[in-house]
Amino acid sequence: MDLNALSSAPRDDDYLYSRGAAWFAFAMTMLLMIFDYVDRQVIVSLFPFLKSEWGLSDKQLGGLVSIVSITVALGALPVALFADRVSRVKSIAAMALAWSIATVSCMWARSYGALFAARTVVGLGEAGYGSVGSALIVSHFPSRMRGALMAGFFACASVGSVLGVMLGGVIAAKWGWQAAFGVVGLPGLVLALLYLKVRDYPTVQLAPELDAKRRSVGEATRHIVKLLVRAPTMLWVCIGAAAQVIVIAALWSWLPSFLNRVHGIPPAQAGVQAAMVVLAGAVGAVVWGAVADKAGAQHPRRKLAVMAVLCIASMFVLVGAFAQGGDLQSQFRWIVLGGFLSTCTVGPVAAIVLDVTHPGVRSTGASVLALFQNLFGLATGPFIAGVISDSWGLEAALTITPMFALVAAGAFLMTARSYESDKARAGDPLSGGEPLDARGAGLQGAA
Repeated sequence: MDLNALSSAPRDDDYLYSRGAAWFAFAMTMLLMIFDYVDRQVIVSLFPFLKSEWGLSDKQLGGLVSIVSITVALGALPVALFADRVSRVKSIAAMALAWSIATVSCMWARSYGALFAARTVVGLGEAGYGSVGSALIVSHFPSRMRGALMAGFFACASVGSVLGVMLGGVIAAKWGWQAAFGVVGLPGLVLALLYLKVRDYPTVQLAPELDAKRRSVGEATRHIVKLLVRAPTMLWVCIGAAAQVIVIAALWSWLPSFLNRVHGIPPAQAGVQAAMVVLAGAVGAVVWGAVADKAGAQHPRRKLAVMAVLCIASMFVLVGAFAQGGDLQSQFRWIVLGGFLSTCTVGPVAAIVLDVTHPGVRSTGASVLALFQNLFGLATGPFIAGVISDSWGLEAALTITPMFALVAAGAFLMTARSYESDKARAGDPLSGGEPLDARGAGLQGAA
C-alpha cells in the first residue's frame, strides 16, 4: 500500500471512524492473518502421515506446499484490484471463507489429486489477503501509527507459520491427519463471518485514466514490466530475494520430515522442534533487518554487502549442519542458527524495493517483490527439495538447497552496483509513471 498517497487523505491524523472501530478492524485482520499462515503451513508436519498412508513421493509432498504459493502469486493482483472495485470487507470475508472451507475439505480427501485440488483453492482464497488487509488497516488509523501496525500485521505471518508447523503434528498424532485440517480450518470460518462487522472505508473516486489502470490487470502488469526494465536494482533484488526464500522454504517445509525420518522423532515432537527453527527465523528477520539498516545508514551500498555475507554464512551453517549428521542435539543447534541467519533478507529487500520505486507506484513495486518471492521462492523451494530427496535422500536435499544462497549473494552484489543511482532517480516524476491508484491501495502483493 502507498502510505504516501494515504497521508494526504482527509483526517489523516485521526481515526477514520473511532478508536474502537479501528482496533476491532486491526484485531480481526490480524487474527485472520495468523490463520492464513496456520492453514498454509499445517501440511508440512503432516508429511510423515501422508507418506506412510498414501506412499507419496517427496516431489508430490513438496507440490502440496508449492501449489499454494503459486496460486497466491498468480491471484494476488487480480484479487486486490477486484477488492478495490467492490468492498474490502466483503472481499476479505469471502477470501477467508474460501481458504477455510478448502482447508476443512482436505480432511475428506481420499486421493492425492483431491488433496492437491483443495490446496489449490486454499491458495486462491489467500491470494491478495495481505494487500487488501493492510489497505483496510491503514485506512482506519492515524498516519503516525501505521508503521508499527504494519509491522505487527505482517509479523502475524511468522506466528501463524510457527503454530501451523507445531499444531499439525500434535493434532495428527492424537486424532489423525484428517482431523488436523478440520481443527485449524474451523476458526477461519468463524472469523470470516465476524469480519462482516468490520467497517469498510469509502472507495476513492479516480480520474477515468487512473481508474482504468486500477481495473485492468493488463495495465497493472505492464507497469510491473516497466519497473523491472527501468531499474536494474529492482530486478536484481527480486532475484536475490527469491533465491534466499528457496533456502527458507525448503528448510521450513522439510525439517519435520527430516527429524522424523533421519532421527526417528515422532511427528508430533518433530513439528514442535521444527517450529523452534521457524521462530528463530522470525527473530532473525528483525535482528538482521536492524543490522542491515545500521550498516547502510551512511553508505547505502553497505547494506547489500552485509546481506550477501549473511546469505553466504547461512549457507555454510546449514550445509555443515545437514552434512555432518551424527548427534541430533549438536546438529539441531546448528540448524537453529542456520534458520536464524537465513531470514536475513526478509526486511531489507522490501525497503530496497521501495527505495528505488517512485512514490506514486510503490504499491506496484511491492507487488513485484511479492510475485518473485511467492512464485520463484516459496513455490520453488519445497518442490526442488522434494525432487532432490526422491533421487538422493532428504538429508542430501537439505544439504544442497542452502546453496541457492550463493545465487542470492551474487544478486545482492549486482544490486549494489545500481542501488544508489536508482534510489536517487526514484524521486524523479518522469521515472515513475502514473500511479495505479490514487490511494495506492490493494496492490501490495501476496498474503
